[in-house]
Amino acid sequence: METLTPKDLKEKFKDPWIAPYKKVITMVDGDMVELVEYHPCVAGSEWVVYQYEHSSDIVEKAERDGNKHTFLLKAGKSDFNLKASLRAAGIEEVTVEGDEVKVVHAGLAGAGVGAAMCRGMAEGVKRVELYDIGGGSKVGRAAVVTPQLQKVVIGIDDTDTKEEGATWTLANNVGMELSKMGFEYINHVIVQLYPHNPNKTQNCVAIALVFAVKPDEREKLIEEARKMFKKHTLSHKTSMAILDGINVPEKLREYAMSAKKSMITLEEAEKAGGEIGVEFVEVTGPQGKIGALAALGLYNDIKEAVKVYY
Repeated sequence: METLTPKDLKEKFKDPWIAPYKKVITMVDGDMVELVEYHPCVAGSEWVVYQYEHSSDIVEKAERDGNKHTFLLKAGKSDFNLKASLRAAGIEEVTVEGDEVKVVHAGLAGAGVGAAMCRGMAEGVKRVELYDIGGGSKVGRAAVVTPQLQKVVIGIDDTDTKEEGATWTLANNVGMELSKMGFEYINHVIVQLYPHNPNKTQNCVAIALVFAVKPDEREKLIEEARKMFKKHTLSHKTSMAILDGINVPEKLREYAMSAKKSMITLEEAEKAGGEIGVEFVEVTGPQGKIGALAALGLYNDIKEAVKVYY
């Protein structure tokens, strides 16, 4: 085994068949690990998603959005045998030790190169334990070691008025500003709410902003987001709702679906949030809690999030 940093890898391997990944992020929630990777290609990453989902039994879910692919993993070891084309690449093992996450990738031919050198050169990687280089007909195996991060989702609603503003644009701009401060801004999800709400400003949507943070930076993220929304909101009803961790509780999803199909009162939203354990943050007023909480319930199901129920 050889242990190398991203800098070491870049200096040692300058071959034209290496395409470095852009970034690798790992978030931990109990025995679950969410791995987010930014592939050097766009649609090329679909192959990786397919192979990993079908080859490794510790891969619970795999999906692609552009060049970003996301894997929901169980900590532990996978029992799989590589086979050209059919099971050409996969995740062999996932361990969480201290403040680090170690993901062992294995692959044949080009997938083996991706397992070791390509991923190892990415931003966010601390080091790579290189077992086999791979390429051609050889197997490539490597453990990619990254910092353990925590997932924090911020739901936000009611920042505009009937005359001006747009919650989705303000939310994205706040997310971008937070990313400049060092927080990993992973996703921006628009969640369609009940279209016949008489109190809506126009399209009646709420927003979920998804971040990965160091555990000791959670409070700072929330406070900085609150200050930015307070500075720029046009509404006296703006509120945030905060969800920690990877999974969405079933009661939270049920609440979100109800908010898409019917009117929800502020009292109902506050009660549901309290039962689920979601933290509310009033920015300028309480009314936005209704939509902010709903945004959390569907942040991980973007196809359902945008559906309109008449």
